[in-house]
Amino acid sequence: MENAKSTNTTKMLILSALFAAIVAVCAQISFQIGPVPFTLQVFAIFLASLILPPKYAFLSLLVYDLLGAVGVPVFAGFSGGLSKFIGPTGGYLIAFPIAAFVISYINTKKPLKNEIANSILALILGLAIIYIIGFLYLSWAAHMTLKQAFAAGVLPFIIPDIIKLAIAYLIARAIKSRKALNIA
Repeated sequence: MENAKSTNTTKMLILSALFAAIVAVCAQISFQIGPVPFTLQVFAIFLASLILPPKYAFLSLLVYDLLGAVGVPVFAGFSGGLSKFIGPTGGYLIAFPIAAFVISYINTKKPLKNEIANSILALILGLAIIYIIGFLYLSWAAHMTLKQAFAAGVLPFIIPDIIKLAIAYLIARAIKSRKALNIA
């Protein structure tokens, strides 16, 4: 019994590290469209959050943030360093582990009876967390009004992020239905 628990913990830690790496790779697919770049990070966060249990989803994004904070170039544009957390995109980086935990927690606890509705609720709340913390911090860091920060840090991303949300849901569902990772 203890060996099975240890094996599962090891597997979850490996998957957490794998998803941290996937987020780092997706961050490099980026286009600068203002103070906040368009990346595929959110897609990878959605995917990790739908596949990993809450504490491992959080851990995965915390590891990603910590790697970037110590200077490993995992953030958009192959950048890293503590300065990213005090710059315009710092709020988004701070929000990532929180959103990952919330998405995974809601998806795991299933407060709604319908699986699709439950996942959509989880993903939308997670995205709202990223947007709210991100644009409020953007407003402060870039000396913008809330309206300007919303226009620069949320508005251009809504439709692409909803598409990422849907694709991540479909991929996570396919992975789980095949029990490819033998989790949840």
